Amino acid sequence: MPVKVHALDHLVINVADVARSAEWYQRILGMEVKTFDPGEGKTLRTSLVFGNQKINVRPKDADKVDWFTADHETAGSDDLCFLTSSTPDEVVAHLTAQGARIEEGPVAKHGARGVLRSVYCRDPDGSLIEISSYESDVS
Repeated sequence: MPVKVHALDHLVINVADVARSAEWYQRILGMEVKTFDPGEGKTLRTSLVFGNQKINVRPKDADKVDWFTADHETAGSDDLCFLTSSTPDEVVAHLTAQGARIEEGPVAKHGARGVLRSVYCRDPDGSLIEISSYESDVS
């Protein structure tokens, strides 16, 4: 039987400044910042926890011996879509209040389960952040 994945557990983003990025994701997206010890004498890691997932935040110039990394570590090269139960208008109001520049939105986009209403901004490194909701999930 072929392998079939059913969920995303975590992903890793490369950033110029771990503390600055962690603060942004906490303030703008409400993620919980945690540190963890990967063991084997390696450097402490920072993660952003939300729902049942997490994002590990790796410095773009991380030591390849200490970190198991992708081949091309580039800060600001991610396009990430996050789901929220907030309305698009609430997302716009929150981003505006936090001083985050809105790149686009609210606009209709196609997500994994159908049509999303999305608002776009950028994280401190320039990665594109899409904050979206399905109409059925909006509170």
